[in-house]
Amino acid sequence: MSNIYGDQHRDLQHRFDTTKLADRLEQMIIKTALDETDQAFISSRDMFFLSTIDHLGRPTVSYKGGDPGFIHILDDQTIAFPSYDGNGMFLSMGNIQGSPDIGCLFMDMAKPNRLRLQGSATIDLQDPLLAQYPEADLVVRVAIQQVWVNCPRYIHRYDKVEASQFVPRVAVQTPIAPWKRLDAVQDVLPAKDTGRAAAAGGVLTPEEYGRLIS
Repeated sequence: MSNIYGDQHRDLQHRFDTTKLADRLEQMIIKTALDETDQAFISSRDMFFLSTIDHLGRPTVSYKGGDPGFIHILDDQTIAFPSYDGNGMFLSMGNIQGSPDIGCLFMDMAKPNRLRLQGSATIDLQDPLLAQYPEADLVVRVAIQQVWVNCPRYIHRYDKVEASQFVPRVAVQTPIAPWKRLDAVQDVLPAKDTGRAAAAGGVLTPEEYGRLIS
């Protein structure tokens, strides 16, 4: 048996008469390794939600996106994914540096399906996988603790319109994020982004930025 339930869960299960159901589901679906179906599903995803814990013990959730295959299955108990250029706050990555406990939610919203994963994450600034991810700042490796499928009945169906042009790709120039063209941030951008606003069409006022993304 896993340690998925604590006293607080048991209390609610008792109140709503689901204790036996919860125990049966734990026996049926909770695993400590990915089977072939899990691996195929995760490998096909172009996005997922990542939950981390910050320095105050608060949960934080972020969206991670890329091209299908950007989540690597290293073995049945280990996955890896890149951290691409963001807003420079490094909230999720910093959280992992402080606390390795994470959660991942992988979803298919075209054919409703979802998979939950709990694990222990690590970051190595010299990870050899960095070479496989163009423009990635970091690579996160996750040692899987628990994984299970989740009921998809409340997932609304959505179709993918197009892939993000900002996902780094081999032999393709990744455009600068529009917000990095804002006049208010030009003096604090990292060196790699200094001057790129001019090449992309010029510095933007907040009003111009609003019209650009609306």
